[in-house]
Amino acid sequence: MVEGKIRKYQKNKLLYYNYKYANNVPLRENEPSLMVNWYSVEIYDSTKKKVVYRNTFITNHQLNDEKIEKIIVSGRTRWKVENEGNNLLKNQGYNLEHNFGHGQENLSEILLSLNLLSFLFHNVLELTNSLYKEARKALKKRKTFFNDIKALVKYEWFEDWSELFVYLISEGEQKKFIDTS
Repeated sequence: MVEGKIRKYQKNKLLYYNYKYANNVPLRENEPSLMVNWYSVEIYDSTKKKVVYRNTFITNHQLNDEKIEKIIVSGRTRWKVENEGNNLLKNQGYNLEHNFGHGQENLSEILLSLNLLSFLFHNVLELTNSLYKEARKALKKRKTFFNDIKALVKYEWFEDWSELFVYLISEGEQKKFIDTS
């Protein structure tokens, strides 16, 4: 096992990246096992005088002292993207849990697929539909947006999604989009 330290300034803070790595280690004790390259990183903030981040990763990339800093950064970035994505799906209106019960056969996979599909469509709408963008902007939090839609469609009839978005944007004053250009 190789150990090392990288000293780095980030946002006017002195950080120490203490790392360990090993190449070609078995993923599990039992034979046969997939061979992986393992590393761990601990980031110490000298200003706060404490460890601010700690994690371990496996990779198929060969590890050495020249590459380790870039691999640590990419591992942290990937972890951050996954963590933020999972947090959004779990806590920001999609209500994605570790499982949706233990339905017969494939229920949990179907519900997960539908949830991810809705997330995909919302991202496409965010990029392509100006009324959707404006409605999301008006309600700021994604969870508020979903809760308001849920309440509105329970008590109010809308001919289409555009009508719903106009209603949200106008705070209930109108349903039809009026083109003033």
